[in-house]
Formats: sequence, structure tokens, C-alpha cells
Amino acid sequence: MRKNEQVINSPLAIITANEKSLLSKEKSVGKRYKGLRGLFRLIEIGHVIGMLSLYLYLDQYEIHRKHHLKQADARMQMASRLTWLAVLGEKLYRARLWIFHKFLELLRWLLIGNEQSKEKAQEKQAVWLREKLIRLGPTFIKIGQALGTRADLLPLPFIKTLGELQDKVPPFPNQLAFARIEKELGKKLEDVFEWISNEPIAAASLGQVYQAKLKTGELVAVKVQRPNLATIIKGDIEILRKIARFSERFPSLNENADWTGMLTEFEETIQEEMDYLAEARNAERFRNNFREWKNIYVPKIYWQATTKKVLTMEFIEGTKVTDIEELRMKGIAPEKINRLLIRTYLKQLLEDGFFHADPHPGNLLVMKDGRLAFFDFGMVGRITPKLQSKMIDAFFHVVRRDAAGIAQDLIDLDFLKPGVNPEIVRPVVEKMFKYHLNLKLKDVKFKELTYELADVMYDYPFRLPSNFTYIMRALMTLEGIGIITDPEFNFFETAKPYAKEFMLKREGRDLSKTILNKLLGKEESNGKIDFERTWKLAKMAIKTILERANDEFSKK
Repeated sequence: MRKNEQVINSPLAIITANEKSLLSKEKSVGKRYKGLRGLFRLIEIGHVIGMLSLYLYLDQYEIHRKHHLKQADARMQMASRLTWLAVLGEKLYRARLWIFHKFLELLRWLLIGNEQSKEKAQEKQAVWLREKLIRLGPTFIKIGQALGTRADLLPLPFIKTLGELQDKVPPFPNQLAFARIEKELGKKLEDVFEWISNEPIAAASLGQVYQAKLKTGELVAVKVQRPNLATIIKGDIEILRKIARFSERFPSLNENADWTGMLTEFEETIQEEMDYLAEARNAERFRNNFREWKNIYVPKIYWQATTKKVLTMEFIEGTKVTDIEELRMKGIAPEKINRLLIRTYLKQLLEDGFFHADPHPGNLLVMKDGRLAFFDFGMVGRITPKLQSKMIDAFFHVVRRDAAGIAQDLIDLDFLKPGVNPEIVRPVVEKMFKYHLNLKLKDVKFKELTYELADVMYDYPFRLPSNFTYIMRALMTLEGIGIITDPEFNFFETAKPYAKEFMLKREGRDLSKTILNKLLGKEESNGKIDFERTWKLAKMAIKTILERANDEFSKK
């Protein structure tokens, strides 16, 4: 027997004590959201959110200052066409603005420092944020993990430090975990497992994982939910909802994101993530979607030892997708794994309409035979056929550098505020093409891109629709993996042939349905065949077949 294994042989008295400890822990957690303790919790959460918001504002202060001065100039021009009193009023406004800017410059110097000390200050702030999120508990660890993938929002030291939340979440006591397993399964541990590890092999925001061996001989991973998680999540979301409602009083805080919608989607997703039976069903659905892909693997679920709060699955050994040196030592090319990962997500997003929403390196392993294994299906996203269709159209407008088409896609996908004229947005889209689409990942500087687009972002603000929250999270995480594993990788060039294939499948199905309805006298598809679109589809199909044949010939 290995050192980290133990034969289960606990006295009944200890098990009873463990169950009492679990019940006591669950009761105490609910009290933190009531009365005075609830008020302190609200203040603590508000303080962390406020400090992070202030820090991000100061980090990009030059953008904000430039915008304020631009607005002041516009006000002065308008005042000059009125009266001298209006001009005097604007001069006083300018003076107040100058004092305000000087105060913020001082605050920026205190919190961020100068260019020489900026990185160290950021590292210090990032550690502060990570520790605060851990202290706040599961809800905020989960939010921190999401923020750790947003290189477009946070400086690099924050990304690196928050990335540690994937692997460095403190575990909860074994006695509570083992009591949870026995309570959920209705059996003693020794009746289910031959042995179980003394300590968890991994701890995450919502639960922790033990290695074990079933009585039937299979090596398994057992995921156990944290005590009274539902109460914690419910209480924290209610506090976040109060903060979101408060922010609605300040429209400028809500221009670039639908905070209330995002919170609603977060709540729906995390409720599903807390249900391990739902996670097991998600894993089965994902496995079925990729049943014909021999290079994708999903661990087997052991349903006899799985409940809403305990999940038992096949134990898989492998290498993290970001462990470049180990992959190469095993004769596996990281670049091929990265391309395979991108292909799986194109299929998930554009074909299946069902995707793994949390593809961080801890949830992806490369097995010794080169297969890519997916884990942790608690957080998944679903895409309607209508949204899929719009996404495919948008992708091809991007590939074709069709600025007008992309501008319309942004309207259709609800990325712009209502009433924005697509003709006005076109220069914004063209500027985005100029700075982003033809760059390889190693050349993309997210902060520089943000600064370059700052003026147009203020004048014509984009907003992230709530139904894109987890799509963007997944894509940003994939981009982060791509930067590590394959710096030469160009997303659009790699994605183009696969997106074409999915588009051909979709358009082919729609065309077949239209023709069939026409022959049967049904009018479900407006009763018309778009011959121009059909001809373009045929040309694309022929070109794709020729390109594939050429690729096969080149390999030989």
C-alpha cells in the first residue's frame, strides 16, 4: 500500500462525531448573512469590489483623463456660443476638474507608483486581491478564477497571481468530507471503497477531490462538495445583487457590461455546477458529442457512487496542456494539442451548441497516448441554433474583413448599445482589424490595444451581453493556453477551415430542408430557394474539397 492510502476502518463513534461536526459547520455558515454579521459581510465584499474597481480605473487613468478633457473642450465650445456667464461656469468646472485630476494622480502614485515601481505594486495588489478572495470563500474564488483569464481587463501580474486560484485553494477538513460522502451515499466508506487517500489530491472553489479504489477494483477520483455551499452561494449572490442594483444608479458604470444579466447567468450556472448529478450528465453528453473523435477522452462516471454532492469518476493520469517540457519529453507536440483544443471548441460552439465553459489547464490533461482528456463539466454553456447561426456569420465576416458585416453582427448579437448607427461603428471595426486580426498571439498586447481603441470605446461603447459571458471566458482561457503552448498560433487561420466545414453542414441541412418543404408544399422556409446563396455554398464546398485533397497529397 502506498503512503497516501488508508484502509477504511473507522469506529462508528468517530463517524458519528464527524456527522455532528458537519451539521454544526453547516448551521454556523448560514448565520454570516444575518443581522450585524450580514452587514459586515456586505461591507467586506463591497470594500474588495470597490478597491479593485478603483485600482483598474487608476491603472488606465490616462484614458479617462483624456476623455474628461475632451468632454470639457466640447462643453466650452457650446458655452462660447451662449453667454459669458456660461463661459465662466465652464472655467470654474475646468478648475474643479484640474483639482480632481491632481487628487487622482496623487492616489495613483500612492497605489500604483511610477513606471519603475509599477510592476511590483501590481504584484502586491494582486496578492492582496487573491488573499481577500480566498477569505471571502467559494463564490469569490470562482469569480477570481474567471478574472484570472481576462488579460484584456487586468494587468499581467494579476493574471499570474489569480491563476494560482486554480490550484491553491485551501481544502476543508477530511472529517467533514468523509462525513459528507457517507451521508450522501448512505453507506460507510469501507462498504464502498477499498481505500481512499488520507488527504485531497486537489482542492477547488466548490469542492475537493480524493483518490480512491472502489470495492470492485477501479481506481477513481471522488469529488466532495464543500459544507453548506448552497447557503454560501445564495447569500453572496444576494449581496452582489444589492451591489449591482446600487451600481444602476450610475449609468456610466453599466455602459460596457450588463452586470445584472451577468450575475443572473452566473447564478444559473453555479446552481447547476453545485449539482454533481447534473455535472455527470453533462460529462455523458460531452462524451456522446465526441464519440467519433478518437483523440478526445472523458472519464467514466460511476453512478452507483454519485449523488448531488459526491461525484465518483474514473481516475486519469496525464500531463497538463501547459506543461511544455514534459509533453515534449513524452514525444507529444504542444502545438498539435493546442490545435486539437481549438478544433474541439469550434465543434462545441458552432455545431453542438453545448460547451465546456471552464477550460483552464487544471481541467485538461494529455494522456500518455496523446489523447486530450476533459474534466469538470460543472460549468457548461448552451447556445441556441439562432445564436449559433449569427456567430458563424460573424466569423466569416471577420475572415473576409467585411467591416460593414461585422458592424451589423455587433448590433445583431447585442454587443452595442441600442440605437448606435452601424455606419458610425464601421471605423471602430476597421481599427480593430488593423490592430488585432492579423497578429499572432505572441504579438498581441491587450493593454496597448485597449489604449488605442480608448477614444472610440468611450464614444461608441461596446457592452458584453450576458449570454456571451461564458463564451468569452472560454475563448480568453483558450487564448491564454495558446500563448503558452504555441506562440506562433493564429486563431483565425487555424479556425477558418473548421468553421467552413461547420458552416457547410449547417447550410446544407437548411438547404435540404428548404427543398424538401418545397417538394412537400410546406412553406416553413418562406417557400423560396436562394439560388445565389446556394451557388456560393457550392463554390465553397468545391474549394474546401480541393484544399483538403491538396493537403492530403502534400502529406504523402
